[in-house]
Amino acid sequence: MAQMTMIQALRSAMDVMLDRNPDVVVFGEDVGYFGGVFRCTEGLQAKYGKTRVFDTPISEGGIVGVAVGMGAYGLRPVAEIQFADYFYPASDQLVSEAARLRYRSAGDFTCPITVRMPCGGGIYGGQTHSQSPEALFTHVCGLRTVLPSNPYDAKGLLISAIESDDPVIFLEPKRIYNGPFDGHHDKPIVPWSKHPLGEVPEGYYTVPLESAKIFRPGKDVTVITYGTMVWVSEAAANETGIDAEIIDLRSIWPMDIDTMVESVKKTGRCVIVHEATRTSGFGAELLSLVQEHCFYELEAPIVRVTGWDTPYPHAQEWAYFPGPKRVGEALKRVVEAS
Repeated sequence: MAQMTMIQALRSAMDVMLDRNPDVVVFGEDVGYFGGVFRCTEGLQAKYGKTRVFDTPISEGGIVGVAVGMGAYGLRPVAEIQFADYFYPASDQLVSEAARLRYRSAGDFTCPITVRMPCGGGIYGGQTHSQSPEALFTHVCGLRTVLPSNPYDAKGLLISAIESDDPVIFLEPKRIYNGPFDGHHDKPIVPWSKHPLGEVPEGYYTVPLESAKIFRPGKDVTVITYGTMVWVSEAAANETGIDAEIIDLRSIWPMDIDTMVESVKKTGRCVIVHEATRTSGFGAELLSLVQEHCFYELEAPIVRVTGWDTPYPHAQEWAYFPGPKRVGEALKRVVEAS
């Protein structure tokens, strides 16, 4: 297997699918000649031509609207929104068109589109380049929402997303594009080339949608998380010495409820971690599901560790970012609760 960054793994997934299926097209702002702002599509236009990989105007509503039309007529478009923060002008196309097409046509039409969006903070992007809007998508029935934490999963999940007949929102935590990030911003970056999950098959493979995985086995407490926070949670467990079982959801919604529930029933304790703001964040839904399915097994109140209910700050990035210290404090509080 090759060593890949998440950027390279995503590019490999699109390369594989462009080669396998002539109905797959890739487009978005600067994704063609320039290869995308993060270079995820670098070289694809030169390989497949300007009709398969092409640039669009700066119009998110137009990008998604074109993708919906393409999907309805049998293509499998992969559209890129340059930053997740910019998807808002396309909200109507995603909510009213993409998510509803199969239902309102009684199954006559599907919308097999994949919308890629870099998300999250940790890169000093400030309030308009650091948002984590996953909860907004999970509220919309008809949309799938996916958020990988490493190159291996990213490639397999993206291929599954492109092959899905449902519209998929594919969120990519930009802070871990080039290596895992444990929340210690003052330490040297660890590249994916030095991590086993940077080993990625060069050919076709899939990671099933709606499949969570046990990222770190443990018996003291269950941590439910996804994306960059998987690595922050691992660091917190290692630094506190608490034997935490970390569940990487991978597919945010629909999700693998069984893996999550089985873990919480085993440990009897639960901490939920995400980077997005707290109020009405996806952690609130996770907390409700754990309470609903695991009430009699819980030995302590469920705790959430999240971003704050403010715009993402530029000057105080690390006061906002849920780092290993905050996660570690939550782990201790839950484990020590009687």
